[in-house]
Amino acid sequence: MQPKALTGRDRDEALRVLEASGAGGVPLDVLVVGGGVTGAGTALDATTRGLTTAVVEAGDWGSGTSQWSTKLVHGGLRYLQMLDFGLVHEALTERGLLLRTLAPHLVKPVPFLIPLEHRVWQRAYYGAGVTLYDLLANLMPGRRALPIHQHRGRSGLLREFPQLRADQAVGAVKYWDATVDDARLVSTLVRTAHAYGAHAASRTRAVDLLKDDSGRVVGAKLLDEETGRTFEARARHVISCTGVWTEEVTDLAETDGGLRVLASKGIHLVVPRDRIAGESGLFLQTERSVLFFVPWSRYWIIGTTDTPWHLDRGHPVATATDIDYVLEHANEVLTTHLTREDVVGWYAGLRPLLQPGTKAAGDSASISREHTVASPVAGLTVVGGGKLTTYRVMARDAVDFALGGRAGELPSITEQIPLLGAVGEAAMRRRMPALRERFGWDGQQTDHLLHRYGSLVEQLLELIEEDPSLARPLEHAAAYLRVEVAYACISEGVLHLEDVMMRRTRLYYEQPRKGLATVPEIAEIAVQWLGWDEEREAAEVRAYERRVLADEAAALEPDDESAVAARDRVLAGEQVEAP
Repeated sequence: MQPKALTGRDRDEALRVLEASGAGGVPLDVLVVGGGVTGAGTALDATTRGLTTAVVEAGDWGSGTSQWSTKLVHGGLRYLQMLDFGLVHEALTERGLLLRTLAPHLVKPVPFLIPLEHRVWQRAYYGAGVTLYDLLANLMPGRRALPIHQHRGRSGLLREFPQLRADQAVGAVKYWDATVDDARLVSTLVRTAHAYGAHAASRTRAVDLLKDDSGRVVGAKLLDEETGRTFEARARHVISCTGVWTEEVTDLAETDGGLRVLASKGIHLVVPRDRIAGESGLFLQTERSVLFFVPWSRYWIIGTTDTPWHLDRGHPVATATDIDYVLEHANEVLTTHLTREDVVGWYAGLRPLLQPGTKAAGDSASISREHTVASPVAGLTVVGGGKLTTYRVMARDAVDFALGGRAGELPSITEQIPLLGAVGEAAMRRRMPALRERFGWDGQQTDHLLHRYGSLVEQLLELIEEDPSLARPLEHAAAYLRVEVAYACISEGVLHLEDVMMRRTRLYYEQPRKGLATVPEIAEIAVQWLGWDEEREAAEVRAYERRVLADEAAALEPDDESAVAARDRVLAGEQVEAP
């Protein structure tokens, strides 16, 4: 299988195939609705079984829930406290597959410390929990993906995290999990599915479900968000992977027998690494959630919160109260004092938590992340719950459920399918010293490239051969090279400037003012590689600038309702003064 670009033309072809299936043509085998991590994984699962497959997403790939995670691939250590051993083992197995086989370039090991306040009982309690964590991980065949846990005394803890307050801990348990660029994982899954034959159309919304005379779902009415055109697509199986929008899709089927999903908001702050001295991450518990300090490239990601969200699920926002809550709890354990001036970026997202019983809101922190697959009406399969780490299992179960008795004839093989960039990653790593010397890149820049592209770095080098100026870093974001923007435009399904700023790069939360200083240069590159005219370029820049102002305005408000109102005022065109 050779890597394939995902371009605007490929989207056009996907739309043509979808429309042809609903205009008297041959129905697709599988239509996947939702292009987050579960939908992308489902498209890959279905197409590698030999099924004709299309996946549609109302926004950009991963733009709903998947891009706003804690950036961890983990077993869910806190779910051991809920005695959810099956879920933890499942997640640890998937973590090992991602680290060793599926995406070793995207998923990287990272150590964490659990500070201990009590020398005896807490060390025994957490030590037993992490030992079980390691044992469950070891049930996976093959060599260990990560080291086993270790114990640290006070001095060992402070060597690894010097700015943890001494009165906060008498020692620590050190264990390993992994980090991932969540949006990049999604886009790579979509591209891998596309390389195996799946048709992929972003910004294509399912606005209705089609039924035959017996009431079976046989396809969907789709809206091309780029043109406003609607058309019908038909498929033998429609699989909904829509996360917090699960109930909306079920409602299209005119049934109330589907899954109930609670949307829980979590926010994260991004702080430069030099503001907190530490080599390992931290895992702490608060009264409302858990608090992670995640080492993330040149930054720390600190979060999260866990509060029910009842407003527009397409636009969760971080409030001043949310940001202050995370800062307050971070400062309780640090010798340094973080302020808003230290926060270079922030983001808010929603977790799709399965809700037993009715649609009434509950305590989201007490609900398991285990997923469920259901068929509220014949022809429609719905998968809900779960978490990013277990996307592959969710995808496998969804396709198995949709196929019914045929699943045994066409079993899932995605545990054997490396994602684009995985094969040859080790060889590309050996080439990096020569590339550093050739282009003047430093070790951090080449590590950045390997972690994002793996062996696909070769395709970036081909672009640099065509235009040597692409080897230069962005003027206002030196961690990124100009070639990364060009590559996103021609190979990674970019349609809008927002796609580059928020998901193909992480400038939206890794740079001050959400990367506004980089916009002129990035827009200039997009003009060259996407063929935008001056009017389109200006419109894209205005749209992103307004988004930034809207999110900044929301972050000054004390609660969800006022934050959403402030955001909506800016998006509606009201004049605001930039913070």
